[in-house]
Amino acid sequence: MYIETISSEDCRFKLEAGAGSDAVHSDPEYSFAVTKLTLDAGVTGTGLVLTMGRGNELVCNAINLLSLPLAGRDIENLMSDFGRTFRVLADDAQLRWLGPHKGVVHLALASITNACFDAWAKARRVPLWKLLLSLSPAEIVSLLDLSYLEDVLDTTSATELLTAQISSRRTREDVLTAGYPGYDTSVGWYQYSSAQIEERVRRSVDAGFGAFKLKVGGSLDHDLSRARGLRQVAGDKATIMFDANQQWNYPQALAACKELAALAPLWIEEPTHPDDVFAHKSLANAVAPVALALGEHVPNRVIFKNFLQAECVKFLQPDCTRLGGVSEFLTVSLLARKFDVPVVPHVGDMGQIHQHLVLFNHVAMGHPRTFLEYIPHLSTHFVNPAVVKDGRYQTPQEPGSSSDLI
Repeated sequence: MYIETISSEDCRFKLEAGAGSDAVHSDPEYSFAVTKLTLDAGVTGTGLVLTMGRGNELVCNAINLLSLPLAGRDIENLMSDFGRTFRVLADDAQLRWLGPHKGVVHLALASITNACFDAWAKARRVPLWKLLLSLSPAEIVSLLDLSYLEDVLDTTSATELLTAQISSRRTREDVLTAGYPGYDTSVGWYQYSSAQIEERVRRSVDAGFGAFKLKVGGSLDHDLSRARGLRQVAGDKATIMFDANQQWNYPQALAACKELAALAPLWIEEPTHPDDVFAHKSLANAVAPVALALGEHVPNRVIFKNFLQAECVKFLQPDCTRLGGVSEFLTVSLLARKFDVPVVPHVGDMGQIHQHLVLFNHVAMGHPRTFLEYIPHLSTHFVNPAVVKDGRYQTPQEPGSSSDLI
């Protein structure tokens, strides 16, 4: 099956008042820069990356430019050595200058990559998680670009890491029938009132959730009041997390983390600027044993490597709609496994793609079965929306990566 056409689509969705808001992004318009990759047999792969509205058209334009070398390629041939193609696209002799490996051009690469994986799974008529689990360690590694990681993870060590998990895979396959646990972010958006948060938490508890995330990053008194309210309504047994979305500088983060620690959060997320590895290292040491989480705005595998080497993050949150797509997500997941740090993805695509990837991470890599973020705001726009029952993502059965939009 050959790639016949590649095109982009600019899709934007207005949310209800307050939904999606945090301390930095006050008026989000959830938007997808979509890649449509059609094979000559009629199969169409859909790739998504998330933006906040304005600028989505820039990513679409970059998709049209960056995808040109893929026209006419056979999908099986392309995916048999996708890691090499990924690096060729990422290092385009002219477009690379716009990154490298970050920003608009890297988001375009992510959308293209995700469309390739979706088309491949559809061509084989299986869901993406099943396709990935059917591959040998060597075939998985061939999907990845491990350049600039060789000091900690090369082809040999990546293959050995995956091979070492094969004998115990069956002990983890029950997740495919039991479902993957979720945690609810949609209860605690920054612009929600205390009454709205309480109502949504109670509704979420009734739906089977036991873990919740609250947006913080305003005045410390206001954050503490909201955090205490969440803990009170969720109960002492609930798991709660706080997310500052990079709003604090280092002194603010230090003060806030120490105060919020009294509410026993599982983690405090994105406490300061996502490029500042040293600040996170200092903060992690100063507020230990409070755990830091990050990854939503970390642009590539190299920066993730730096955070892991600094030993300042206890929960890693890569996003395949932010990194270079499924390929780089799997690369970062292998890095995290090497450093024994759990992967709990940020789900900018509303969990659609990541529900496949966490299954692979758990079964094939041996990552712990933690939970996956749940944000249902765009579920009605998908042909096959993620299904969550009793607080658990149900394993998708339709071919592809669950990314097709209505």
